[in-house]
Amino acid sequence: MDYRKTDPEFMERVSHFAYDEVVNEPGQGLDAPTRYLAILAALIGCQGADMYRETLPAALDAGLTPVAVKEMVYQSVDYLGMGRMWPFLKITNEVMTERGISLPLESQAVTTMEDRLEKGAKAQAEIFGDHMKEAWKAGHINRWLAANCFGDYYTRTGLTLAQREMITFCFLAAQGGCEPQLTSHAKGNMNLGNDREFLVKVVSQCLPYIGYPRSLNAVACINKAAE
Repeated sequence: MDYRKTDPEFMERVSHFAYDEVVNEPGQGLDAPTRYLAILAALIGCQGADMYRETLPAALDAGLTPVAVKEMVYQSVDYLGMGRMWPFLKITNEVMTERGISLPLESQAVTTMEDRLEKGAKAQAEIFGDHMKEAWKAGHINRWLAANCFGDYYTRTGLTLAQREMITFCFLAAQGGCEPQLTSHAKGNMNLGNDREFLVKVVSQCLPYIGYPRSLNAVACINKAAE
């Protein structure tokens, strides 16, 4: 459907805002691959499947690598669960296949079933501080968090640790209702060099896709983390 014909007045304003005003706002810009990585993560977070399908080709054309996209999709399972991330894995595979990208992509795994807990706890400590080295001992869910979330996904190559924290911030901001975790991961981002100014830029570029309430909540969490 051509929305420019069915909804011309709406499309004039929404297109101007999302693709011109926001992108070119002085002091709020990001390089294209970073901007698209954040937007795609936010679209998974808010369950924007149709917009994700439309945006992914543009992201790939702008220089975001297939590996980076796949790593972002894989990591979303930790923050949205299989039920909500699975459709996006399907869309990603369909778009990549349509573009002639051979699947599976090259392996990015660096842990084994034997060392995933150890390396996951190490990644947690690198992001949040040395006190996280023993956090997995607090209970089975904490152990799963270290071994599965961080050991299975954060340790993978294809994205830097700072990029992984940024997409986690986007997953949490876009789905809403996760403000305690969002504040914690805003601090984790800052610990890795993604400072307050950068995170506000990320929120700004995602705002057309997730709306004002969740964007304002995200900025409030950034400010709380920065205090």
